[in-house]
Amino acid sequence: MRRQLPPEALDATDRKLLNHLQDGIEITAAPFTALARETGLTEAALLDRIARLREIGAITRFGPFLDAAAMGGAFCLCAMAVPEDRFEEVMTLVNAHAEVAHNYERQHRLNMWFVLACERAEGIASTAADIEAETGLTVHLFPKVQEFFIGFRVEA
Repeated sequence: MRRQLPPEALDATDRKLLNHLQDGIEITAAPFTALARETGLTEAALLDRIARLREIGAITRFGPFLDAAAMGGAFCLCAMAVPEDRFEEVMTLVNAHAEVAHNYERQHRLNMWFVLACERAEGIASTAADIEAETGLTVHLFPKVQEFFIGFRVEA
């Protein structure tokens, strides 16, 4: 929707790297060494490439995915109805919160969907209230009733 890159923005090595990153990085003392070898890059070139992919928006988040609920925290799917002429502004405000794990635009009245991941369950309501105060828009909360793992992966 918003950050659509032209096909020429990614070369074959970028695509190979993106596909490997989606499968996870081995947790070792030198996690990028094996990944560099698998992608045919030096470790320095690999790290430079990851930084460039973040800069151009091909990677929007780089870090571990932790299960906040298993550690005593909470997740909540949230949605907002954002006027089109304010979408970029509101997206920037929402994404400025460390608790926002994902943020997607959808073709629907509720056109912005994101996930809040908080250290404590009460953090969901307070973060949503902060976002509402900053944007002047309602944050609709859709707490998890049952978890399904779909294994989402996009071939780069």
